[in-house]
Amino acid sequence: MTTDTELPLADLRVVEMGQLLAGPFCGQLLGDFGAEVIKIEDPRAGDPMRQWGREKPHGMSLWWPIVARNKKSVTVNLRSAEGQDLVRRLLAEADVLIENFRPGTLERWGLSPEALWELNPRLVITRVSGYGQTGPYSSRAGFGSIGEAMGGIRYVIGDPDRPPARSGISLGDSLAAVFAALGTLVALHTRRRTGRGQVVDAAIYEAVLAMMESLLPEWELAGYQRERTGAVLPNISPSNVFPTSDGESVLIAANQDGVFRRLAEVMGRPDLAEDERFRTHDARGRNMDLIDGMIADWSATVPAAELLHRLDAAGVPAGRIYKARDMLADPHYAARQAIVRMAAPGLGDVPMQNVMPRLSETPGAVRHTGPQLGEHNDEVFGKILGLDAEQTARLRSAGVI
Repeated sequence: MTTDTELPLADLRVVEMGQLLAGPFCGQLLGDFGAEVIKIEDPRAGDPMRQWGREKPHGMSLWWPIVARNKKSVTVNLRSAEGQDLVRRLLAEADVLIENFRPGTLERWGLSPEALWELNPRLVITRVSGYGQTGPYSSRAGFGSIGEAMGGIRYVIGDPDRPPARSGISLGDSLAAVFAALGTLVALHTRRRTGRGQVVDAAIYEAVLAMMESLLPEWELAGYQRERTGAVLPNISPSNVFPTSDGESVLIAANQDGVFRRLAEVMGRPDLAEDERFRTHDARGRNMDLIDGMIADWSATVPAAELLHRLDAAGVPAGRIYKARDMLADPHYAARQAIVRMAAPGLGDVPMQNVMPRLSETPGAVRHTGPQLGEHNDEVFGKILGLDAEQTARLRSAGVI
């Protein structure tokens, strides 16, 4: 197993404050590549992610081992003066602070960026929130779902005859975390030149907005409003889910001219590629329902495995729509070790997604699953802050840690 000191971010100390997903997922991404991530949790219950999750064997969250992997857990009551002082002492020697409280919370606790930079001018302060640190909405409570709605993605998800839908994952929070991690690394790179930290302001709605392609100029310059289109994109055909003879569904993406020509050959209908209704990308877009219907009639006569074999042999992009059981059984997942299994106390081996992206020389690694609440109190408060047993015992009895 790769040791912490061999990982590319092993020289970084990150203090993670906040809870649920956006901030902690940013911390997970940095920890995956070796950063020492010290997660600060409330002494009474810890991060709610310890309890969240649809299925909880033995009453334990199956999400926590993933989102808190590679982290150290310490408990601090951030609403107490002594707890705030402990945090200041930690941050005086840290490289990064990640927080996802409502804007203004750190300032009320005497932990504003300006105050922290007096202690440690090199500190990068990564702040994740619903609406950002400035602007008329900044003080509002901002959940990921609201950011998805404001950022534009909710409006375009779903079937055209239904209200806007949502994806089955916490997309807004996760996107904000990814952009926060990117911003953190950019700020750390800049620090090498300037010697100073800065604020990374990651708003959930802006992270969603960043993914919205040409939505804005389409409206302002062309008067076109993107709408919900279900399983397809307007004027992109064929690129849809098609039935098979054994009741499976296969996604076929053959909207590029050369690929469509190969698909027509596999179908035994090379004439379709020369038909004026289907010969070009634009023509197929205008006749989407017609060509999709022809493909569905053909695909419904072929078993899924045979269909995928024929399409792959012809160089036509296609694939099943995977569920968890498909991922766990797939040989490509296995060959690339896209899924790893890690032991978690009380749960046994837990399958989870591996570190991504892959680096050829300095890859990341999952070293351990999410820690127990306060598991690293003695290590962090003793070895890093130099508190002795009597001091930590007093803080514990006072509810500070």
